[in-house]
Amino acid sequence: MGLKNMSLLAGGTVSASGGTAQVFADDGVTIVNGLHLIVPADADYQTRRSCTIKYRAPAVDAKTGHYTKDKKSVTYAVPIVLATGEVVFNVMRIEREVHPSTSAANAAELCTIGAQMLCDADLTAFWATGSMT
Repeated sequence: MGLKNMSLLAGGTVSASGGTAQVFADDGVTIVNGLHLIVPADADYQTRRSCTIKYRAPAVDAKTGHYTKDKKSVTYAVPIVLATGEVVFNVMRIEREVHPSTSAANAAELCTIGAQMLCDADLTAFWATGSMT
């Protein structure tokens, strides 16, 4: 299968197994409504992996009197040093926006489907080469 006929599991269970723990720690960088974490095991500052986590709470829109959506985002950055000496950042961003009237179960389901979009076999070719088939 591919993108055009992909199949994701509603109510599915997504988990990680195997591998080695990648420990993060607060590095003291101030992020408004958020947190900045690094992998302290990365001794070289140029190639230190980091994670930025942000939260924007829902608010009442002054014009309409209705609530806006909340927004939660996680950005994981992996810097690499090119042969030219230039440092570039490979980045993965994950973001979710939900209205406060959304049930906890429906908000969690968005995360479950999103996780499958990152790791389901139907999307392997898309993530590898950008294939739309």
